[in-house]
This record gives sequence, C-alpha cells and structure tokens, in this order.
Amino acid sequence: MITIGTGELSPAAITAIAAGAAVEVDRDALARCRVTYLAVEAVHRRGAPIYGLTTGVGDLYKAPVGEAAHDDIQLAMLRGHATGVGEPYDDRTVRAIMACLLASLAQARSAVRPELVERLAAMLNRGVVPVAPAQGSVGYLTAPSHIALVAFGAGQARLDGVVLPGDVAMRRAGLATDGPVLREGHALISGTYEITALAALALERAAALVDAADVTAAMCLEATRGNTRGWEPAVQRLRPQPGQVSTAARLMSLLEGSEPVAANRHHRLQDALSLRCVPQVHGAARDMLDFAERTVTIEINSVTDNPAFLLTEDGEVEVLANGNGHGAACAQALDCLAVAMASVANMSHARLDRLTNSVLSGLPPFLSRRGGAESGLMVLPVTAAAMLGEVRQLAGPSSVHSMVTVAGQEDHISQGVNAGQKLLTLLDRAAGVVAIELLCAAQALDFHMPVALGRGTGAAYAALRAAVEPYESQTELSGPIEAAKRLVLHGAMPDTVGGVTR
Repeated sequence: MITIGTGELSPAAITAIAAGAAVEVDRDALARCRVTYLAVEAVHRRGAPIYGLTTGVGDLYKAPVGEAAHDDIQLAMLRGHATGVGEPYDDRTVRAIMACLLASLAQARSAVRPELVERLAAMLNRGVVPVAPAQGSVGYLTAPSHIALVAFGAGQARLDGVVLPGDVAMRRAGLATDGPVLREGHALISGTYEITALAALALERAAALVDAADVTAAMCLEATRGNTRGWEPAVQRLRPQPGQVSTAARLMSLLEGSEPVAANRHHRLQDALSLRCVPQVHGAARDMLDFAERTVTIEINSVTDNPAFLLTEDGEVEVLANGNGHGAACAQALDCLAVAMASVANMSHARLDRLTNSVLSGLPPFLSRRGGAESGLMVLPVTAAAMLGEVRQLAGPSSVHSMVTVAGQEDHISQGVNAGQKLLTLLDRAAGVVAIELLCAAQALDFHMPVALGRGTGAAYAALRAAVEPYESQTELSGPIEAAKRLVLHGAMPDTVGGVTR
C-alpha cells in the first residue's frame, strides 16, 4: 500500500503503482482538498473570473462561459481534449499517469472534491484502467482527458482485461460517476502527468540497462583476457566524477575472485577503450540518471495545474495563474538521458565486435566451435547493428521541436510526451544490443571453462545459462536473444548480480 499526500513520492513509488501496488490517500490531505474546494466555490459564487472555470481555455480565455451549467462545460472540455489516436497505452503506463495525477491533486491546490480524489484512487485499486491512445500529445492534455472521462462515466476502460464503456466499467467496479463540478474537468488535464509518468517508467528501465551493461562489460573483459588496471580506485581518484567512481567500484566487485582476471593482468599493456573506459561512459550515464531522477522526483511532487489555488492566512483564495504545465524540465532531462543511453549501447556494440572478431578476441571466429561452413554467432552483431541504428536515430532531442498551437496562445510546447515515448523505445532497442553482448560474452566464456569467474559475472553467467543453453549449430537465435533481453531489462540478471555486489 502506497500512501499519497503525506510526503515525497519517488519515481519508484510511481512504477510500483504502475505495476499494481494499491494506493490510499492520506485523510488530512483529503480534508485539505475539501477546504480548498469550498473556498474556491465561494469565490466562484462571488463572480470572480477564474481561467477554465468562468472562461474558456487556450485562446478562448477571453470568452466568458455565462450561465451555462458548469458540469456540462467541464465534461464538454474533456471530450474536446480527448483527441488521442493510434494504439492505446498499456495498463502499466495508464496507471503511472493516474498515480502522477493523484500525487498532484492530493496537494489541495486544484479545487477538486476529496470524493473525486478517492474515486481515482479506487479506480487504481479496483483495476479500472481507462483506454488512452498514446499519440497526439505535445506534453499534456490528451491522455489525461481520456482518463478523466472514465472517472465521470464516459470514455472507455479496461476491467479484467475487457474493454467496456466507461460507465459500465465504473459501475461494475462499484464506483460513482457523478460530476464533474466546479473546475474538475480542467483540473484533471492541465498538468504534466503524462510526461512525468513516462519519465518514471523510463528511469526504471534505464537504471536496469546500465546495471546490465556493467555486467556484460565485465564478462567481456574476462572472455577477452583484459585487465582491470583502468578500473582500480587509484585511477578514479584522479578524476572523481561520481558515476565513474561508483561504476568502477561495481565493476571491480563483479570481478572479485575471477581467475581469468588474475591470470591475465599482464596479457596486454592496455585494453581498447570499450573496455578501459567503461567507468567513464557508464559513469556519465549514471550521473545523467541521477540528474533525471532528481528532476522527475521534483515533478512528481509538484503542482502543475493552471490555475492553482492558495489559501491565505486570512482565509482568502489567491488564484495563481501560471505556466507550470509546461514540460520543459522533464522533456530536456529525458532527451539528455536518451543521449547517455545511446552511448552505453554504442560501447556495448564495440565490445560485441571484439568478442566475435577472432583477430581482436583470440577466440574462434564468431565463437563457433566447428568453424568452416558454420557461421556461429556471425549475424548477432548484424542484428545488434540494426537495433543500434534505431538507438542513434532515437537519441535526437524532441524538446527542440517546439511549434505554435492554439491560435498563438500556446506558442511554445515541450514535446515531452514524444521525448518520453522515444526514450522508452530507445531503451528497448538498447536492451537488445546489450542482450546480444550478454549472449556472446557467455559463449566466449564457455571456451575458458572450467574456470572460476568473478562473483558477479559468475552469477550473471549462471542466470543466463539457466534461461539459454550454449549455442549449437541447430539453435535458432531469435529465442535466445529475447530471453537475454528479458534478463537485461525485466528479469533475474540485474537482481541476481545486484544481490551479490551491492
């Protein structure tokens, strides 16, 4: 159970909710939501202008809504903004968006009823997952509109794997669908919830990828008779970048007790950069991960609604018109992280070439036991090159591609949703590259057996061999690639090794 509204939520909390963790909203936070709601309701009754409540939105901010029923206007606003197209987000992503939305609403700055906050939490707990198409957002509005419609009995939702009309799904889950009232439609769509959710999911996968790349690099060093002189603490003290220092320490821990490392310390005076500079490249990626995590953590715990409402000490309401819904902070962090992850994949592919090139590795060509007409693992680097080509294309920034929208009123946009989606795709392809390095590193180590590997590399080798047998000529390689890829991003390998070395 994850409690929302009592303190700082981490990206890990968002990914836990995305994966199915239950939520509850702190009672004091709900009480504060009621106080703000009632105060703003009173201001509205007095006729004060409030963007998105007494006026239209976007370039229609000058247009008063008159005496029309506000609940109808708010629902119409949601329908008008539910413009997503293409394939819908998976359940995990929708739940992450809902978690980020809840974290913002629970801060009692959006003038929504506590009952609505509890309803959103109950949707998470009872498995109501709105159908939200993934294309069509420049940074906000779109997916949250589809989600909000379901909360009010419209749209579509998945329940127990079946797509149903929103009102049917909510009714079967035992949830109310009244409203929206006051500005509740607008409040549920005007923040950076979609970008933040994608960023939290990407952080989790990026961290797993770098951890796995450490392991494959260490295995490659063992297999190619490399040395650890460039990874030792004295070198890191000369240039104490935090990520470099921590990566080097992890690499040395992975190789503790390795017989190949002990036997080959003086085999070469100096290794190639793809081995010697792992702490520098993976370390830079870890530093970028730390930066991105700080940015995303702040975003999760921020109020990005416009307007936001502050209760003064004398009980008055201050309406804070703002631009916090602009997603530049997360968008740029995601773009920077994409570049860092592309560098990790580039270096993995360089090591992969060394493993399969007999001139560089000292091992049989393409790690084939028979040679001749048997091509061994010759084509694995080709597959990796195709995926690396995609990685490099996807590393280009999204956040620089601002455009003018909404009749010039929204004339600078973050493209943060594109940045998040692009990074998640990049991470998938990069995981394929590292997975192929893992397969080849294990196959290369087979030529050294029997030998005692490092305590971390040995655990990784065993985890892979539990899922994938050594290559033989009759083996079709697509299945092993996918199995290794699951280990890289979602499976046992990072956890197994992490338990040994951290």
